[in-house]
Amino acid sequence: MSRKSKKSIPENAVDYGIGLMELRELMEVRGLEAMEKIIALGGVNAICTMLRTSALNGLSGDDIENRRKVYGANVIPPKKPKSFFGLVLEALEDTTLIILCISACVSMALWLVSFFGASALGFAHGADEDEHGWIDSLAILLSVVTVCFVTAYNDYQKEKQFRGLQSKLETDHQFAVIRNGESIQIPNADIVVGDVCQVRYGDLLPADGILLSSNDLKIDESSLTGESDHVKKHEQLDPMLLSGTHVMEGSGKMVVTAVGVNSQSGIIFSLLGATEEDEEKKKEAKAKKSAAQKEESKSKAGPRKSQLTQLSMSHAAEKEEANVGEKSVLQAKLSKLAVQIGYGGTICASASLLVLLVKFFVNTYGIQNETFHILHVGRCVQFFIVAITILVVAVPEGLPLAVTISLAYSVKKMMKDNNLVRHLDACETMGNATTICSDKTGTLTTNRMTVVRSYIRGEMNEEAPDDLPANLLDLIVDAISINTAYTSLLLTPEVPGERAQQIGNKTECALLGFVVEMEKKYEDARAKYPEESFVRVYTFNSVRKSMSTAIKRPGGGYRIFTKGASEIVMKKCANVIGKSGSPERLTKEMQDELVTTVIEPMAALALRTISIAYKDIDGNPDWDDEDNIVKDLTCLCIVGIEDPVRPEVPEAIRVCQRAGIIVRMVTGDNINTARSIAAKCGILNPGEDGIIIEGKDFNARIRDADGEVSQELFDKVWPRLRVLARSSPTDKYTLVKGIIDSQITTGREVVAVTGDGTNDGPALKKADVGFAMGIAGTDVAKEASDIILTDDNFSSIVKAVLWGRNVYDSIAKFLQFQLTVNVVAVVVAFVGACVTSSSPLKAVQMLWVNLIMDTFASLALATELPTNELLLRKPYGRTKPLLSRVMQKNLFGMAMYQLLVIFCLLWLGPLLLNFDDGSMSDVPSIHLTTIFNTFVIMTLVNEINSRKIHGQRNVFQGIYKNKIFATIFILTLVVQIFIVELTGRLFFVRRLYVEQWGICIACACSGLLWYQIITAIPTRWFPDMYSLIKCCGCGGKKGAGGGAPSASAVAIKGTTGSNQVVWAEGVTTLNTEDGGIDVTKSGGAKGDQAPAENEPIPIGEQPKDRTSHHKVATLRGPMGDYNWQEISESTEVVELIKTTDNDMLIGKEQEFSEVESSTFEHRIVS
Repeated sequence: MSRKSKKSIPENAVDYGIGLMELRELMEVRGLEAMEKIIALGGVNAICTMLRTSALNGLSGDDIENRRKVYGANVIPPKKPKSFFGLVLEALEDTTLIILCISACVSMALWLVSFFGASALGFAHGADEDEHGWIDSLAILLSVVTVCFVTAYNDYQKEKQFRGLQSKLETDHQFAVIRNGESIQIPNADIVVGDVCQVRYGDLLPADGILLSSNDLKIDESSLTGESDHVKKHEQLDPMLLSGTHVMEGSGKMVVTAVGVNSQSGIIFSLLGATEEDEEKKKEAKAKKSAAQKEESKSKAGPRKSQLTQLSMSHAAEKEEANVGEKSVLQAKLSKLAVQIGYGGTICASASLLVLLVKFFVNTYGIQNETFHILHVGRCVQFFIVAITILVVAVPEGLPLAVTISLAYSVKKMMKDNNLVRHLDACETMGNATTICSDKTGTLTTNRMTVVRSYIRGEMNEEAPDDLPANLLDLIVDAISINTAYTSLLLTPEVPGERAQQIGNKTECALLGFVVEMEKKYEDARAKYPEESFVRVYTFNSVRKSMSTAIKRPGGGYRIFTKGASEIVMKKCANVIGKSGSPERLTKEMQDELVTTVIEPMAALALRTISIAYKDIDGNPDWDDEDNIVKDLTCLCIVGIEDPVRPEVPEAIRVCQRAGIIVRMVTGDNINTARSIAAKCGILNPGEDGIIIEGKDFNARIRDADGEVSQELFDKVWPRLRVLARSSPTDKYTLVKGIIDSQITTGREVVAVTGDGTNDGPALKKADVGFAMGIAGTDVAKEASDIILTDDNFSSIVKAVLWGRNVYDSIAKFLQFQLTVNVVAVVVAFVGACVTSSSPLKAVQMLWVNLIMDTFASLALATELPTNELLLRKPYGRTKPLLSRVMQKNLFGMAMYQLLVIFCLLWLGPLLLNFDDGSMSDVPSIHLTTIFNTFVIMTLVNEINSRKIHGQRNVFQGIYKNKIFATIFILTLVVQIFIVELTGRLFFVRRLYVEQWGICIACACSGLLWYQIITAIPTRWFPDMYSLIKCCGCGGKKGAGGGAPSASAVAIKGTTGSNQVVWAEGVTTLNTEDGGIDVTKSGGAKGDQAPAENEPIPIGEQPKDRTSHHKVATLRGPMGDYNWQEISESTEVVELIKTTDNDMLIGKEQEFSEVESSTFEHRIVS
């Protein structure tokens, strides 16, 4: 390996003092061994010199391309995509298609033997049957090829789109580097060996490097080593930083020493065979491969081997868990439905085969007393083909395709709505969300912070003071300028008069703005005290809630600056700057007075309060003893920082509440600031029984005597909880997990969470849908998330809900349509087999119908655009059946109509329409062609009916907006005309006359009128099929739609290869295919668990009648454009109130068909 690598190094590598392999070997060691190697090379500065870079100013930028040639680019070549014909072969691996091909080939072989060898064997044969016996077999083979090519094309387009999305995710990642002495942000792929990178809290390291300087730096290396403990890094102890690891605390600078496939994570990817280069290596001879493995074992690659083992085991465990244990809400329901449909299809197919065989044997050998003929075997094979075709039609194989198309289509549209979806399943899961736990800063607020109040020398100032003593002013300026991250900057606006652009931490930028308002320059203090001069930095984290920086004083000793949450810092203060400008003793009584007279009034104005303090130290303290270092401080000032609520947020929250989604705010601010912001946003409203508590009180309420979280205690708190203040990331995780695990609600809660910090990772992973902030979010938060909000705006979450519900409804529409066709096709084939010994719908005809369902209909129904109606109904929740009672009514109502038409044409058609009975004929007839044509056109018309699944009468509403639907409808109709008029014996049809076409179209279009009749029938009159199944003992436990699949489902996967199981596995593995987008996170929604078998308890046990305030919404435009009216009345708590408007809105428990044709206004009970 080393010899091969050396050959690939260009000749101009001599321009640098250290080679590629030397750097790779250097990065393989850790700790003291690494320090010894660095010292042997002359130290870090010597390495920088050899790399022709500056530890202070970074690269000059004039030899970037040369560095890429010598040391490689910071990219990992993607795995070579599957070719189109490879996807065709993959589609052909479907069990039922293989069986159909084999059966068609056997049938063809039997026909060949019969036609060319019957005379030699002494058998007679019928001329017509011998002449056309090959057509059915060829037609089936052509149909299978068509299905495979269409499926492969869809998979190819899907993979192409996913790779484009992956490329966007990669290019969006940027990192801070120093070039020409300036700090700039560049894409990760542009980083080269020799770059000096600024490492900050929350970063995901893009390359390997050696520390130049650090401040309290701790790294999570679990992605490489499997160890969960954070590793403390220091330039004198363990200076090696590795790509793919996360910065959990602190900051620093590093010089890049390895990138791309030469970095430690890149080497592991190569060993796992994840790159294109390794795909080619797999094709080498086994001898060469064995020799390479021996050479590898001799090299110093021990650590990489153990990392590979850990990664492989982890990946396998995640994949297994994703396939079986963790499913999104929709996938869980589809998997359950797949098994049920599979059972039905298998039973019908087996029964049809049995009936056909029995009738044939009884009639042929019993009644007609014929002798064996080789054509009899062919007839049996034809019966087998019919049975397999019934199974193909019965099982909705197209549903996974519909899910994928709908998700991919929605993901593409969501990107325009500032939602970058990293995991496809999160899209549909968001449509079922019942709770959103949102951060405050940047999500509900603008994240444009400014200091609007300051308390200095015992006085409250609304503007920056201009009369401070020079020494006090210098202290405040130094305390702010030095004790903030140097990556936080204010950039001069390009247009005079505009506000300065804030770069970095917005709270720190507000403090820097305060310095500017006092007519001082923070750059001067930073130039005087560069980061390299810092003695110690205690960086901000969720535990400290403060940041402290120690510097050397010019006259000797040290000075510590501290800033942080006011009540936290004030407890560490022993003095405060008095009116005279000198320190005064701060007693406990004075602290309490400051809280009540300064901090709380600021918080009541929705201001974030920050205390700034300092302390001088003589001697040489123990810098590891933080508690003794950061105490007995002197408070310089208290500032109030305003972060205005985004103007669109209150309306967005009202939309969520109207949609049945409870928004909870989780913030680190104090309770008064949180209460004020929540009131402005509409999270807390007058007259509601919602509560706001602090993290400490929250933990006291939900934990038992042993300090463990009790679900029983938790369930008493969370239903009314609206705001959690002074919370830690652990509190957020506890809240999310508890709500997901709770079983006191009827539909089980589906939880979405927003987060931006590194410590938000566990909560983001645990949530059903995790939202990370694209602007303010750390790389760790983004890696843990499912969706990235590119604008950090809460209103974008509402758009995600809209698209998620649209995905769910699109799948439900397709399911209603497809199951209707399934029921009709299977019943017709089965009854035909029992009565006439042959199905009125031939195998090739049913395959065409199956193609309509599997591909064309999925494209048509899965690409419907969302409407505002979606946000005017309650979420389905985790356990509600996928097929609602309205859908069941529509499904069986339309199936009954189609069966009635087909059987009338089958048995009464020749008598009423004056054509010959062709039900027993072995040649194409007008009779069976009319049945086939009517069935297909009825299926197309039912595609229009299936656009509405909540009982709406106007099935044409919005149809003109969906050009894909119209195009596919017309295209399918044109192909059907072509089949009937031109294919002849190939599709077992005859050309129809105009009047026969008129009969087919009239019967089909009558389905539109029949749908209106079905809609008028109250849904409560129709039995719930799920209840009937459970009563018969065929159903699973309540809530089987969530969590891991039932034992029976798992057993089926392990014991049979039937088509329904293939389909079920296809649904389950949607996440783990190329659609998973991110290799770091497998599986769908997290936390799915089976609900309890006991009867659920209503939230809060609210009375049915009460006097309350209602907000009346009248829809009148785009999303969120509502006319609100406040009224107060005593009323029953309901969801639908009759009105005279023309908007059809959806309630929680009622279905549209239960309500009169007049439309509704929607009231939200406050």
